[in-house]
Amino acid sequence: MTSRQVLLKLWLLFGFYALHSCSSPFVKEEPEPDPVFPTGTPVALYKADVAIAWGDMALRITAGTPGNTPTYASREFGYLGLAMYETTVHGIADHKSLARQLTGLTRLPLPKTDSAYNWPLALNAGQAYLLKRLYEHTAANNKSAIDSLETAVQSIYGDTTSRNVVIRSVAFGQSVAAAIYEWSKTDGGHEGYKNPFPLDYKLPTKPGSWFAPTDGQVAIARALHPRWGNNRTFALRNSQMAVPKPASYSKDPNSEYFKLYKAVYDTNKRLTQAEKEAALWWADDPSQTFTPPGHSYKLASIAIKTTRANLAQAVEAYARTGMAIADAFICCFKTKYTYHNERPSSFIRANIDRTWFPFWPEPPFPGFSSGHSTQGAATAAVLTDLFGPNVHFTDDSHVGRPKDAIRNVEFKARSFNSFWEAAEELGWSRILGGIHTQQDNETGLSEGRKIGNNINQLAWKK
Repeated sequence: MTSRQVLLKLWLLFGFYALHSCSSPFVKEEPEPDPVFPTGTPVALYKADVAIAWGDMALRITAGTPGNTPTYASREFGYLGLAMYETTVHGIADHKSLARQLTGLTRLPLPKTDSAYNWPLALNAGQAYLLKRLYEHTAANNKSAIDSLETAVQSIYGDTTSRNVVIRSVAFGQSVAAAIYEWSKTDGGHEGYKNPFPLDYKLPTKPGSWFAPTDGQVAIARALHPRWGNNRTFALRNSQMAVPKPASYSKDPNSEYFKLYKAVYDTNKRLTQAEKEAALWWADDPSQTFTPPGHSYKLASIAIKTTRANLAQAVEAYARTGMAIADAFICCFKTKYTYHNERPSSFIRANIDRTWFPFWPEPPFPGFSSGHSTQGAATAAVLTDLFGPNVHFTDDSHVGRPKDAIRNVEFKARSFNSFWEAAEELGWSRILGGIHTQQDNETGLSEGRKIGNNINQLAWKK
């Protein structure tokens, strides 16, 4: 039996393109594609450097693009992470494409059978193509930075292979990225940066409803992306999750609702220096940083470096993390704008202390549930599944930032013994900041875990 016959037999045995149980029932069935067996150095034999470089570049562009929002950024990380995976997956022996598994993604370009590819070059070309289109509104110097990184990587890896392989690899990476970009246009969030605060959305006014602060805490006193929860999720199961319900509104001091908000007030009145440091570390102000979902994408980079993951492990980590945080923001914003639940400041000022201000300014959208907690737990779920429950790591995301003189807080690296320990501190930090209640946090952590696990349950392996 020839080697090709052996490979074909293995393909038939493991069902190379078997549909996963969470595939959309609305996707039209198509004939299974023929198996492909491209050649070239396996992805697992490369270091993760090229993936990390593009992860860093995505964070740089996110932080450097004015007017960016956590919602829009989460979406971009989802597509960028997926593109890393899909431009290299055919060079990972035991893994399979996510085409026909993700909602509405029926097909992606395939590499040529029995042709050699340089997978870092394919990844490189795909990331450059996609990043410039997802952030088409970024400044010219940012686009030049993307071009410079693409050229540098192509020079490094292009010198190690033939010109034909370079051309073929670059073309494949660009074709996959182009297909993913076209698919992205139909998710409901395309060009979401153009109208993040729609004027036609009317907020409810019943007791307990959120309203945009009018005391100068936010630059635009309107609701951010109130329809984001209608967007398409990557994993179909995440769109089918039930919307959790908050505690019923009450001004009774003995009620659960009152106690939740009173606890925030009491906590904020006695913040320690360590608690202030935790609150600011995870604040991730979009006007000054790479946004909260960017912090989670950064944790994927840190996990890859800490565990010395190879390129195959790295692209899967970015794909899982990106899609988990993207789906987390969709699910969370669906909950936020289902109940329009108020944040602590309005309830506390009306019922406890009219002079009170939170330690950290409130963002312009409802409170329940916590977006930080939801996407933090989703990230912890996927990274734990990939790297294990006891990874000790140091988060240096904000080291080097100037001291926050107003709050007397310096940005010092923080160490954790697991990804869940980081997620729990992230969630708690929003209570320390005075902008969430414990029910916001606990619900976010619980829902985020489910969202991340739904990403984990995709059929990643053959």
